[in-house]
Amino acid sequence: MKKSSATSVNRKNDIIAAAIEVFAEQGYYRATTAQVAERAEISQPYVFRFFSTKEKLLVEALEASWIRIIEAFQKIVASAPGNELEQQLITVYADIMNAHRNEIILQMQAQTIQEPAIVEVMQRRFHEIHEMVYQAFEKAGIERPLERTLLFLARGMLCNISMSLNLPELMKTED
Repeated sequence: MKKSSATSVNRKNDIIAAAIEVFAEQGYYRATTAQVAERAEISQPYVFRFFSTKEKLLVEALEASWIRIIEAFQKIVASAPGNELEQQLITVYADIMNAHRNEIILQMQAQTIQEPAIVEVMQRRFHEIHEMVYQAFEKAGIERPLERTLLFLARGMLCNISMSLNLPELMKTED
């Protein structure tokens, strides 16, 4: 890859990272591309060089956040023994939540945005996670794999709420 191509890819990634932060902090509708540009330490026209609209920038930011989860889950699904599968998925998701809090907040906010492109990303990626976990649970011989998949996803959503509201007691269980 030429140096200018590598620099261009890095700048695009910098813009996406800045957008994740700004959108998570301000909310999509309040955030501006000027704020994203400022956070990325570039000019606003440079943002539009890569993303023709704020919505396209949000789509890419969401995709980046989902890819992180999907790739982490794929690694676990490929290597975890069946009896450790669910716990390893929970652990890796908790690690992502701790390291990439703004990505999770962004996804939570995106669930309420009714723009077709945003709805499509959210539906497609949730479906992908659901199918991956269900198939892994089924292959591992986990009893009632569909129900366990739904409970796993519901627990993930509760983890998101617990994190965003800073209410860790929502996640306490009996020992």
